[in-house]
Amino acid sequence: MGIITKIRKVFFNPFIVIEYIFSKGFFNFLSDKQYIKLKYKCKTGKNLNLKHMETFNEKLQWLKLYDRNPLYTKLVNKYEVREYIKEKIGEEYLIPIIGCWDSPEQIDFKKLPEQFVLKSTHDSGGVYIVDKNSRNISGQAKNFFNKRLRTNYYKISREWPYKYCKRMIIAEKKMTDESGNELKDYKLFCFNGQVKLIQVDFDRFHNHRRNLYTCNWEYINESIEYPNDNKVQIEKPVVLEEMLNIASKLSVGLPHVRVDLYVIRERIYFGELTFYHGSGYEKFSSKVMEKRLGDCINLDLAYSVR
Repeated sequence: MGIITKIRKVFFNPFIVIEYIFSKGFFNFLSDKQYIKLKYKCKTGKNLNLKHMETFNEKLQWLKLYDRNPLYTKLVNKYEVREYIKEKIGEEYLIPIIGCWDSPEQIDFKKLPEQFVLKSTHDSGGVYIVDKNSRNISGQAKNFFNKRLRTNYYKISREWPYKYCKRMIIAEKKMTDESGNELKDYKLFCFNGQVKLIQVDFDRFHNHRRNLYTCNWEYINESIEYPNDNKVQIEKPVVLEEMLNIASKLSVGLPHVRVDLYVIRERIYFGELTFYHGSGYEKFSSKVMEKRLGDCINLDLAYSVR
């Protein structure tokens, strides 16, 4: 993109400048409501009316502000949630954990396997795949997590559960599916124990795409943020019914949560629980779909009210 094109883009969309200011933390002084309304406008170009909400993204903003169930802080923590999963559905669904540390300096890479995955427990996106054959991998990983541990993820999008989330680093066994390179990510959109949509993310490190399916594994020709690909026929998991049962158990009593699962050789593994998909800013290919998914959220189930 040329410099003239960039200037024109900023001139016709001043919210790009505001978004940059957001990233630097200059709006941290705003209240949660002020911050969320301003960021929603920057991200979507729309005004957020918290008294009249219809769409999925609008209702996620309301849940950020008013659904303050203290259990959520445990459920978004990638280490503490393991105990919850063990109690709810069983330890066999957990990816084996190799270690846990308070800082990257405590990690002794010499004692770890050739390949594994490091994750920060308190945020989204804090994932580092380690291959010890790579050059200076320990130094790169330590720099990566020193930055992550200094960040309070709550401040980025005011997702309340992360505000007091304990910051740690965990190492998990590296898992791959039949591709031998990565794991397809099955994201089940749940509403008080009912699964309404399944999103499958694939080829995330090269050409990230997402296909959407019903609970009966019927392809939905819609997209959320990333493009779909109807030429890629993702086979219906043999364990689909079990996946639906797991997601239902984990989401009962919750207005909305996304349950992320992996499938490896017909065995299911838990990924994470997400309460605000894309922080409520991701673009839907159709307004009809965003409205339909929004209709699934019953705000009366929220832990606290205005």
